[in-house]
This record gives sequence, structure tokens and C-alpha cells, in this order.
Amino acid sequence: MTTVALLGAGGKMGVRLAANLAKSDYETLHVEVSPQGQARLKEETGLDCVSQAEALEKADAVILAVPDRLIGKVLSSFVSELKPGTAVIMLDAAAPYAGELPKREDITYFVAHPCHPPLFNDETEMAAKQDYFGGVAAKQHIICSLDQGPEEHYQICEDIARAFYAPVMRAHRCTTAQMVVLEPALSETVGATFAKALADATKAAADRGVPYQAAEDFLLGHLTILLAVAFGRVPGGRLSDACLLAIEEAEPMIFKEGWLEKIFEPESISASVKSIIR
Repeated sequence: MTTVALLGAGGKMGVRLAANLAKSDYETLHVEVSPQGQARLKEETGLDCVSQAEALEKADAVILAVPDRLIGKVLSSFVSELKPGTAVIMLDAAAPYAGELPKREDITYFVAHPCHPPLFNDETEMAAKQDYFGGVAAKQHIICSLDQGPEEHYQICEDIARAFYAPVMRAHRCTTAQMVVLEPALSETVGATFAKALADATKAAADRGVPYQAAEDFLLGHLTILLAVAFGRVPGGRLSDACLLAIEEAEPMIFKEGWLEKIFEPESISASVKSIIR
């Protein structure tokens, strides 16, 4: 597969992918329906768009850089035009997990999602240190799923994903069902909620007279060592007795009993996915 069509090329994510694909060996055909998106793509990358009909006729793989809630609708509008053996690559697992994809057995459905640059990294250049999202200067890992299609298409599609998410370190192969455990459940339901709670707590400390910058510096610095210990990055690392006591006293005050099991119940994950694509 050497020719890829990028649909939604003028959107925020589409522009990111287009910029990386332009550095690869793939021939990329850019499709964007909105004049604003076409102008954005041209302004930020210097790249032009082609018609959707031309792109689909030539493409070996089609990348859908469109919102999750529109993937099923957009794909259904042109799936009959795809050549047999075409790979359709999505950037999120919500739509395939929810059964939103049109039925066609002679094409491939593949999902690739970025892990984003890890907190613990070896970046030394400032551009990489400040690339919090990834896909520009900072290295990141990705997760991939062959939702439907021949086994030989897995590596082909992973290679395309490595190109548009570059620079990439590890690529983890998961099932589509495993991907929705990672997002939304792990990264958003848990991770994003905890991140907001940390920001709220920092503001609460400032509201009680602590200079905000002092509170932020104090918490972010402590989080480095706390996370390093929690995730086993410090050989023999152990939290202090006072810290362990604080955790023991705080957990019943902050968390409802059974909260973790509830979040990862299949019914809870399915409900969250349905909310995303609704």
C-alpha cells in the first residue's frame, strides 16, 4: 500500500497527520470538504486537496481524520466506492467498538491511536520537551488494532500509522475491545478526571492563601517522584510512612467503594463509548 487518502485533511488532527505523511514515502491524497479547512491545510503545510472521488479511486488506504461521532456516517457515504482490499484506518476505537461501521467483508478496518509523549522520557531538545501532544518533535508510543481484515494488513497499516504519528517508539497491538478500556476508561474517565482534580486542588490551595505558583511548583514536583515510585521507576522506591498514612486516610474520603470496578465494567465502558459517538 503506497497511496493513502487522508479525509478531513484540513482539520486540526488532519493537518498534523498531513505534515507527517509529507515526510514519508507514501503518496498522500488530501481531501477536505470545507473551504476553511482547505485554506488551513495550504497555509500550514503548503499542501493542496483533491476531490474525494479521485482520492478514493487511487487509494490503497483511507485515513479518517474526522470526529468519532461522524465516522460511521462518513464511511457509509462512500464505502461502496472503495476497491476490494482497501484499508480504512481510524484514529479512535469508539465507532468500530460500538458497531457503527458499515458491513463490507472485503476491506480492512484498522484503528491506531497515540499514547502521547510519556512523562518519563529521554528528550533533550526544547521543541521535543514542549511537544506535549506528540507527533511533531517528541517521541511517543501508539496502540493499534486490526478490527477486520487479513493478518498481513496489520503490519502494513501499523507502518502507515507510524508514519502519520511520527516519531514513534513502541507500537502495541491490542484488540478493539482492549482499546476502549484504555480510552475512554483509563485515560479519560480516570486519567483526565484525576488531572482536573489535581488542578482544582492546586487552585484550592491558592484560594487559602498559598501563592499559586508555589502551589503549582510544589505539586508538579512532588508528582514526579510520586508517579515514579507508583509505577516502579525508582528501584527500591517507597513512599514515606507519613505519605502512606495520608493515602490510607484520604482514600475513603475521596473514593466511593467499588469505584474502580464500576469504571471498568463492560456496561460502563459501553455507555461511555455511546456518549462519545452520540
